[in-house]
Amino acid sequence: MRNRTRVIILLVAVVLLGAVGTGAVLYAADRTARRDQAQPGGPSVASGPVSLQVQSGGRQLLFRNMAWGPHRDEITTVAADHPDGPRTASGVQCLRFHAAAGTGICLQAQHGALEDTYRAVVLDDHLRELRSFPAAGIPTRSRVSPSGHLAAWTVFVSGDSYAGSDFSTRTSIVDVRDWNLRENLEDFAVVLAGRPYQAHDINIWGVTFADDTTFYATLASAGQTHLVRGDLTARTLTALHDNVECPSLSPDGTRVAYKKRVPGLPADAPWRLYVLDLATMTETATAEQRNIDDQALWSGAGTLVYALPGDYGADLWTVPADGSGRAEPVTKAAVAPAYLG
Repeated sequence: MRNRTRVIILLVAVVLLGAVGTGAVLYAADRTARRDQAQPGGPSVASGPVSLQVQSGGRQLLFRNMAWGPHRDEITTVAADHPDGPRTASGVQCLRFHAAAGTGICLQAQHGALEDTYRAVVLDDHLRELRSFPAAGIPTRSRVSPSGHLAAWTVFVSGDSYAGSDFSTRTSIVDVRDWNLRENLEDFAVVLAGRPYQAHDINIWGVTFADDTTFYATLASAGQTHLVRGDLTARTLTALHDNVECPSLSPDGTRVAYKKRVPGLPADAPWRLYVLDLATMTETATAEQRNIDDQALWSGAGTLVYALPGDYGADLWTVPADGSGRAEPVTKAAVAPAYLG
């Protein structure tokens, strides 16, 4: 091949690569711009007052708004019996969120020039910041106790998915009455199979509260996951049942909804939604047949709400907790729900 031909081929390749790169940049810029613009057919979202107090107008559903537009990622509220109705946006942005009894926990990203950092922010009943704590990694789970006195959060210290084994978490609990922080629940004493247990690979995540002393969570070690009951006063974690992830305690404290790894499912989508009776340790599979990578929320005594992937990132769905019925959509473009009232 002549040198002139080689040069022409090289120039054509450079031009083509430049065109592809320019196109990719323009596409990304356009997509970013569209994320800041409300899309036709999307939910109606407008700024307004948002409170964590029970409203006289009825039960409220709060969540992180995922719809494209100027209020994306803000905590919004709708009437619980009209979840597809107009959303009121608070102006407070959270990656993860939960609230109860006038207290909120908001896990936020702080965007830096080179990398993002994260923090856990405790909010008052008007979503004003009371205190914040540095978070060691990517936010993944959050919960507030029924009394509003305790707030918990979990972050990925390394890795960004529960599907594999190459990740590490850190879970913290703070008492908002005196700001006593249990920074890392891995410091608690573990009882597994009736005996004290110690290991270098313990991970804990997905706190759900029974009261201001007792909570439940997932403990992972040696390739296994366990439901543990935690005692804040005694600083103990006692294993109760195997193959439980991201537990969520029912309002009456008798059952736990959770993700269960089911043999035979794909490694990157291994979970189905189950409910465990704490008195009998009987498991019940829900009617939801899709992969669930979320900490489900009880919307009442017999119904669960959870997020599934959607067009704008995530949608909320619901299914009966007793294995009956079928999964039904709640609302689009929403994640991290909390019910008030």
